[in-house]
Order: sequence, then structure tokens, then C-alpha cells
Amino acid sequence: MSVILVINSGSSSLKYSLIDIEGENELASGLIERIGQPPGAITHTVRPPLNADAVVTMLDASYSSERQVADHEAAFAVMLEQFAEHGPRLAEHPPAAVGHRVVHGGARFYEPTPITRDVEEQIDELSVLAPLHNPANLAGIRAAKRVFADVPHLAIFDTAFHQTLPPAAYTYAIDAEIAAAHRVRRYGFHGTSHQFVSESAAAFLGRDPAGLRQIVFHLGNGASVTAIDGGRSVETSMGLTPLEGLVMGTRSGDIDPAALVHLSRRAGCSIDDLDALLNTRSGLKGLAGRSDMRDILAGVDAGDDAATLAFDVYIHRLRAYAGAYIAQLGGVDVISFTAGVGENAAPVRAAAVATLGFAGVELDAARNIARERGIRRISTDASRVAVLVVPTNEELQIARQTAGML
Repeated sequence: MSVILVINSGSSSLKYSLIDIEGENELASGLIERIGQPPGAITHTVRPPLNADAVVTMLDASYSSERQVADHEAAFAVMLEQFAEHGPRLAEHPPAAVGHRVVHGGARFYEPTPITRDVEEQIDELSVLAPLHNPANLAGIRAAKRVFADVPHLAIFDTAFHQTLPPAAYTYAIDAEIAAAHRVRRYGFHGTSHQFVSESAAAFLGRDPAGLRQIVFHLGNGASVTAIDGGRSVETSMGLTPLEGLVMGTRSGDIDPAALVHLSRRAGCSIDDLDALLNTRSGLKGLAGRSDMRDILAGVDAGDDAATLAFDVYIHRLRAYAGAYIAQLGGVDVISFTAGVGENAAPVRAAAVATLGFAGVELDAARNIARERGIRRISTDASRVAVLVVPTNEELQIARQTAGML
């Protein structure tokens, strides 16, 4: 059995998944939260094995507990304890490699990369572009390399899938020398998810990705949309940072840069004030006081004016990007929705594509509201554009790419 351990290390969390890559079966997964904060929350889930007919014979077994977890190194010790106590035992399923999610790879990293000391230094240097993410990713890498010292460690970058963006798409129209000196350009994020979803959509339809024009909406608390032509990212909504683009849970998305100058001059906002405003007090939360789309939809149903406006602004931005990307692609063959909102909020999907009949989109209302698991089609059989719901699986995509580079 070829087993890959996938690590997603956040500033105060450690998410892990143990995957049998040959059968693409997740053996176990876990999440350690509130690292460095009392008390830490620990969840470990063991997946039952499949029988010969690939049928699950038992329910998942999940174990939860709380305790203080001082740092990422302590979190890895907790993870090992969870495997030893609840299974599967790592001695029986030793990882052949460890794949690490790294948010920002800049323009340097465009494929799964073995993590050397030089690569660690470059990830650290790129922290200036992702100060909330790269330092935490690096802490997880260093802790994991101490625990699993004898296996390869590979970095899978969220920005890598978007390295195929053409210059016209990634270049900002500012002074070229300043942009080059400070690496100011569009990088894009959620690339691992966009790649997984676009490949899964093509496989579901029995089509070669090379012959498809796709738009993927990754809609979670963070949200982005990508135009994919022939399996290659050609346009994406997030930019230098994950702030640009769509309206998100707490992030503004697109805004006139002069609005920030205005707030600095007239409201006395500092750089840190503006950073906090745009990243933590904007988006759905800024408009309606709630960042969760489920709360927004409940507010809409109750006639809450603020929630209704927040929903309308959110949908307006989705439609604007859909129309722009259809124009950039010269038409579209597949539109996919993924992540927490994209997979579960039927009203969002319906509203987002309601004006796309001109492009050949015809939604099936019954399919859209049906609560089913797995990838599914929600457009009518007559629709010229396939509209899909595709559950994302970034951990599996990271495991695939890690195994592919061994």
C-alpha cells in the first residue's frame, strides 16, 4: 500500500489526512484547533476499509477531545498519539511521503516541489505576500520533517495551478518597475481546488479536459472563480493576495483603491486599520453582521433588509465574473460549484446562473435543490452548458501530486 500523509498547517490549526493513493481511499483524517490557545480541540476520524466491491462496510469512527496544545511541534505529537490510540497504526500504514499545502508560491513554484532548506527559505521570503499563511505552513513543514525525517516532503502550492495565466491576465496596470521590484502581480489562490474540480468535472462528463472551456466557482468563507481553458487556468479572481475578487465571508473582494485613500485621509484609518477592515470586517459580515451564508439566507427568508442586500451584492459579483469569463473564454461548456457555499447553497447557485441563458445555461430546479452527495449535474438535459456541483477534495489532490513526484 502506498500511503501519503497530507498536512495543512494553519496559524492555530493542524489538519491532516492519511490517504491510500492506490485506491484513493482516505484511511483517517484529523483536525487540531486552537494551537497555543486554551484549550486545544482535537478531532480524529477513522474511515472504514472498503470491501472487494468498493463498498463501505462500517460507519466512520470519530473521536474528540480537548487539551492544551502549545505549538505545532506539540500538535504533531498529538497527531501521532491519535493514530496510535485510535488507528490506523502508522507502523502498519507508513507514509511513503508527506505532502504539504503551502498557500503562496509566488512566481517561483509551479509544480510539486521537494522541500529542501533552500525551498524553506524561499517559502519564508514569500511570507511578505501571505503573512497569515506561509509562516504557519512553514511551521508545519519543519515540525513534520522532525517527526518524519526519513521520507520525502513535498510542497503543493495553492498558486501553482495559476502559473499558466497569460501576462495580460496577471499584470496590473501600475508602474512596471515598482511592480517588478515588489513582485506585484496577480497570483491567484485555491488552485489545488480549482484543478481538482475541473479534472473531476471532465471525468464525470466523459470528456477530455483539453477540449473544455470551464468556469469553477469555489465558494466558501473565502471565495474565488477561475476560467479554465483546455485544463489550464487562464483567468482567476484572486490577485496578489486572497483579498481581491468575489464578495466573501469577511473579505470585501473588489473595491476602488481610492476608497482606501479616502478613508485614510478623511477617517484617519491607518494601514493596519484598513487591512483589518478589508479582511475581517467586510464582505457578508460587513454588510449584514453575519459571515455565514446560511445565516444570510435565513435573514433573506425573514425579510431582513441587510441580509437581502448582502445576498444581492454577493450574487451581483458572481454574475459579473461569470459574464466576464464567458467573454474571455469565447463561450463556456461547464460551470461547476464547489466548497461549503457552492456545494450546499442551492439559492446561491440558482441566482448566480439565472441570467446566463444567453450562454446556453438552463438550470433544472429540482436537481438543484435535491440533497445528494457526490458530483452531480444540476442543469437540464437540454442545456448546452453542463452545470455541476463538484465536492472538492484538496487533500486527495495534494496526495495525487505528491505521489506523482515520488
